[in-house]
This record gives sequence, C-alpha cells and structure tokens, in this order.
Amino acid sequence: MNPVIEQLKLHRSIRKYKPDALSDEHLQSILESAQKASTSSNMQAYSIVGVTDPEAKKRLAHLAADQQFIEECPLFLIWCADLLRLQHACAPIEEVDIPSTSEIFIIATVDTALAAQNASIAAESLGLGVVYVGGIRNNPKEVSEVIGLPKLVYPVFGMCVGYPDQEPTQRPRLPLEVVYHKETYSTNTYTQGIEDYNRSLSEFMLTRAGGTRDSNWSKEMVRRLNSRHRTHMREFLAEQGFELN
Repeated sequence: MNPVIEQLKLHRSIRKYKPDALSDEHLQSILESAQKASTSSNMQAYSIVGVTDPEAKKRLAHLAADQQFIEECPLFLIWCADLLRLQHACAPIEEVDIPSTSEIFIIATVDTALAAQNASIAAESLGLGVVYVGGIRNNPKEVSEVIGLPKLVYPVFGMCVGYPDQEPTQRPRLPLEVVYHKETYSTNTYTQGIEDYNRSLSEFMLTRAGGTRDSNWSKEMVRRLNSRHRTHMREFLAEQGFELN
C-alpha cells in the first residue's frame, strides 16, 4: 500500500498530549509542508499564529468552550485567513482596497484550510497528533485580541499539536457511496447509507462512552444544527473588514 495513503487513513483526533515540546526541526517541517499546499492564484492568503505561552493557552482554552486539551498541548496553532498581507504586497505599486466580496473571503478561508491540512498530515507523519478546534469561533473577537489580529485577518480554527498520550479508536466515516456522486448529484443512496452509518457510529460511541451514550450521526447532527449557530460571526467578520458583499 502507498505509505502516504496509509498515513492518511490512520488519522485520529488527539485530545491528550505528552508535555514534550516539538523540536525546531519538526515545527519547521510542518510549517514548510503547510506552505506547499495549493493556493488560489498564489495569494497564500493565510497566516499561522503559534502559541506556547501557558497563560495565553489557558485564556484561549477558556474562550473555546473550556477545552482543556488546548491548555495542555505543547503547541496551539491558530490558522487565520489573511488579506492584510496582500494589501502590503500591492502598496509599493498601487494602493489597493481589498474587495468586499464573498469570493475573496472564500479564497482566504479555503487557502487557510488547505495549508492546515498539509500541516496536519506532516505532523502525523512525524509521530505527532493533532485536533482541529473550531471552538475559537465561539469568541473570535477575544481570541483576536489575545493573539493581536488586525483588520483583514480572522481566526478560522485552531489546531493542537503534540505527542499523543492516548490511543483513541478511529471514528467511522460515512459510506463512500453517500459522499461520492458519479456524474451528477443524487440522493438515492442517502436513506440506506445514513441508516447504516447511524448503526456503526452508534456502536462506536458506546465504546467511547463506557456504554452509556446512546446516539448516532442523525441525532448528533440535529443537536449540533440546533445549537451551534455562531450568529455573531457575520458582525465580527464585518468589523475585521470582511464585508461579504
């Protein structure tokens, strides 16, 4: 089997870490791998803020729904969509206003996600573990203050990085036939595929919760869609210069 594909298939979210710090060499390799990700029109519209200070991590953990593993991981990376650097790049030639469009917002957000996924794969190939943290968008303004983000930059998500101190089992994914559509989009596989997935995820969740959590994908999605709206994001993005016209 192709070793890259094998590595990808081994991914697990790690939420418990050893205290050992990353070596400078490992961090350099991870960041360089991130920079090799595809980027729209070579804009490279993202920045990465690495946080190791214990007090800063403690504050960020609190802002992200008190997720303790943020405080405990040796390195917390905050991945930011960044249009400010483009403005600086253009300044010697022409004073350019960053367009207030949904498209430029999407470009910066997608660039950020692609770079982060490269970093995640690189870290795991080095024996490290990661977990993405969308919880920093619970309080994006306060997070931005902690790490000093200016206008035209916003925090997309965080990522804990460190040496795993746990061996979690892999969470099942949706059946491939529910995700992959041949030639045209179709819902024909959804009923049976989701039913099968609900069954497998329910079995998985019982093993993770000591046999006490009776849930499945459909139930979890109802809960999340009814509770995680983060309606403050639109106003925050506008304040940061992302008008989304």
